[in-house]
Order: sequence, then structure tokens, then C-alpha cells
Amino acid sequence: MTETFQFKLHATDGKARLGEVSMPRGTIRTPAFMPVGTVGTVKAMYLDQVKDLGADIILGNTYHLMLRPGAERVARLGGLHNLIRWQGPILTDSGGFQVMSLAGLRKLDEQGVTFKSHVDGALFHMSPERSIEIQGLLGSDIQMQLDECVALPAEPKEIERAMEMSLRWAERCKVAFGDQPGKAMFGIVQGGDIPALRVRSAEALKGLDLKGYAVGGLAVGEPQEVMLRMLDITCPELPAEKPRYLMGVGTPDDILRSVAHGIDMFDCVMPTRSGRHGLAFTRHGRINLRNARHAEDLRPLDEQSSCPATRDYSRAYLHHLIRSNESLGGMLLSWNNLAYYQELMAGIRLAIEEGRFADFMAETQETWRRGDLAPL
Repeated sequence: MTETFQFKLHATDGKARLGEVSMPRGTIRTPAFMPVGTVGTVKAMYLDQVKDLGADIILGNTYHLMLRPGAERVARLGGLHNLIRWQGPILTDSGGFQVMSLAGLRKLDEQGVTFKSHVDGALFHMSPERSIEIQGLLGSDIQMQLDECVALPAEPKEIERAMEMSLRWAERCKVAFGDQPGKAMFGIVQGGDIPALRVRSAEALKGLDLKGYAVGGLAVGEPQEVMLRMLDITCPELPAEKPRYLMGVGTPDDILRSVAHGIDMFDCVMPTRSGRHGLAFTRHGRINLRNARHAEDLRPLDEQSSCPATRDYSRAYLHHLIRSNESLGGMLLSWNNLAYYQELMAGIRLAIEEGRFADFMAETQETWRRGDLAPL
């Protein structure tokens, strides 16, 4: 831990990078997967479990937390870390994506976005300055600029307009963030699926000399090959000495391939959301516990796993819990999924350190391709 925000790059293997982010609340080993704690909780998990699985940092959502319980209330209660009993780093997104995707009625202009809460219809205005203020009240360690995220496919003029708006908002967010020792504000590269816009966005953000850079506006409807092509274009434009965060991604395969393109940090709701719906991620690939083939199968998901949910509970029991809509089913599969994601990240880091990332990636993908154990 350090008193300042620092990123150190320890090794590279091809474009894959091994490093660490150091800050007062702890060290984040990269490549890192950040479990999503949208409203101050990683759904269906105790935060002690999340930490024990190897997560160095979690994510909180500015939009949801500003609605409930409210940023000012969180500040009065000692900040988000104190409220939820998580002493490691927390990254908060800006709220922009949720405003665009969840708010029923919204009006966007240069000053920000006015929207109605999806909870009770109350009217709110979020400017770049207010987004940074809310994140400061929450006490987050890494704060994201407010941006406008456009779902793909979209018209080029609309993508360019949103990208330029996001750049102007990034400048305002930097001013609002000011100097916060030990904390960081990241800019967000936009530009949709248009290479020239991605380059323009990255170059302009680089000129702001921020502490980290995110790639946004991907995994929003485009095929994986489009996402990877945009990473091919964007990552070389970003400073090598600063962390790179791919927002909202993704599947284990997305993560593997994105690490191979130079990404350091990831977040996604997929492991917990999938777990609540009966889908397990393991080294064998995806396993749907709703399927009848598991109804009388006493084997665990993976007897070699170190996670109790994966190793100690039978498929038959997990199948029963999921089919019965028991909460424990979602809890156990969320535990399994987050464990697998952290095991994957640990394997990635070790492989980069040992200079065998390409082999690790090929072996992992081949194991997924072979699929689950044969039915009994």
C-alpha cells in the first residue's frame, strides 16, 4: 500500500500485461476482475467471501447509490467502505450508462442529463460535476468521468456527437475531481465501432494526463470480434505506464482475449447474475444447472476446485435448489462463479509472469471446448 495512487508494470507477454495498482486502501493485482457491488452489495455474497476469493477491489454504482440510500446519507454514515464493511479499494462508475439505459425519461444537453428515477419517478439532474461530487461523497477510491454511452449499432454522426460530448465532460470532471491524494479519476474512451473516433478520443484523453483510462461503449450489442478490433486500435494509443480498464466485460473468453490485447481491469455482473439464474462457470465451461441431466448426479461441479460451493455440493442438490427457486441455489452458484473468475485471473497473472500466456490461453479455451463431464 502507498499514500499515493501508483501503477507498476511488472512484466509483459506479447500484449498481455502483469502489474499492480497501489493506493492507500490496498494493492490491486492486474489483470484484475472487479466483482460488481451495484447498490453496496455483491448480490448473493458476503463481502468476506468476495475478499477470500481473491478480489482486491469491488465496484459500486453511482446511479443506484445516489437513488438509494443517497450519496449524502452514505457520507453521513462514514462513507461506502464503512457502511458495507469493505476496507479494500472501491471503484465507482459515473452513473452515465445506467442513466442512459434505465432512466425512463431523460433529457441530455451540454450541462448533463436530467432524468426520472426508475425507483419512484423523482426528477434528478446529473452534471459531470455532480457525478464527481456523488462519487466523492461515497468515498470511492477510483472515480469515473461522466460519459455518454451509445448502444451499437448506431449512426456515425450519433457516435461522434456522444464521443465529443464525453470528451468535454471529461475535462469538466478532471477540474471537479481536483487533487485527491491517494485517489484517481479515470477517463473513458468512446467512439463506438469507428476506428478514427476511438483514436481521437484516446488521444484527447491522454492529453488530460489522467491516472488511468477506461475503454467504454463496448459489449453493448456488437460482436466480440468488433470489440477486439476496437481494443487493437485503442490500446496502443493509451499510455503504457497507466492502467487500462475495459468496462462491463465480460465472459471468461472475453476476458482472456482482452488481456491478450493489453487490458488490465474488468468488471461485469455476469458471474452473479448468471449464478442467480442457474448458470455456472467452471474450467469445463458453462453448466446449466436447470437441465434435467443433473437431477440425479451426485458429482460436484468440479472436484478439483478450492471453492466449497464448487467442490462440496452435488449437481443434484444445486439442480434441486435452482428448480425450486431457493435462494441458496443462487448464492452457491454466485460463489462458484466468482471463485472461477478469480481463479482465472490468478492463472492469467501467473502465466504472464512465467511468459506462457499464449499457451495458458490455448489450454484454457481447449478445456472449455471439450465441455462438461459426460452425463451419468
